[in-house]
Amino acid sequence: MYPKSIIQLTAHLKSLYIKTAKKLKGSDRRQFMAEVVKGLGIGGQTVAERELGWNRRTIRKGMQELESGQPFIDGFRRSGRKRAEAKLSNLLRDIKSLVDPQSQTDPSFKSIRLYTRMTASEVRRQLIEQFGYTEEELPSSETIRRKLNDLGYTLKRVLKTKPIKKIPETEAIFEQVEQINSEADNDPHTLRISIDAKVAVKIGEFDRGGKN
Repeated sequence: MYPKSIIQLTAHLKSLYIKTAKKLKGSDRRQFMAEVVKGLGIGGQTVAERELGWNRRTIRKGMQELESGQPFIDGFRRSGRKRAEAKLSNLLRDIKSLVDPQSQTDPSFKSIRLYTRMTASEVRRQLIEQFGYTEEELPSSETIRRKLNDLGYTLKRVLKTKPIKKIPETEAIFEQVEQINSEADNDPHTLRISIDAKVAVKIGEFDRGGKN
């Protein structure tokens, strides 16, 4: 037999207590549960566990908070994996030293981001080769890619410099050709022969009916 509490829980009270507890978090939730249990009187923890589905350990923790007046600090912020730079204090600095020489600013100056030729995989390989990091301690290439983005780098293929089509040397050649053409046009004894030398023509023995 369960001990009878002084206050009997009606359906309305059950619904109210359960909904209110769900809306609260952390210490506020625990202390609310403890207050309800105290109000239930003798056997309040048993009734709360059976009728409201509350955990006794949570209720006891709330009781301790009420008695001491000091809430317990939850450990959620201390949980989870730490960032790579928290374990490797020089990681971000070493990444910058690798990527900066291989980066350039946005030519249009529309952003302050830097464009780099180095991929995340190459950055990871260079960290191992140049700075002595091990495979095990370094994060994955995908994580390093996110670090690069956080540092302001954009992994984007940089266009190669286009060659200059007109230079003084080629201009001098064309001027000379134009002069010779003009002289040939005015000389009736000169025979003009036009040769297209852009395509190489192979000469020799070839398969499938080729000729010498």
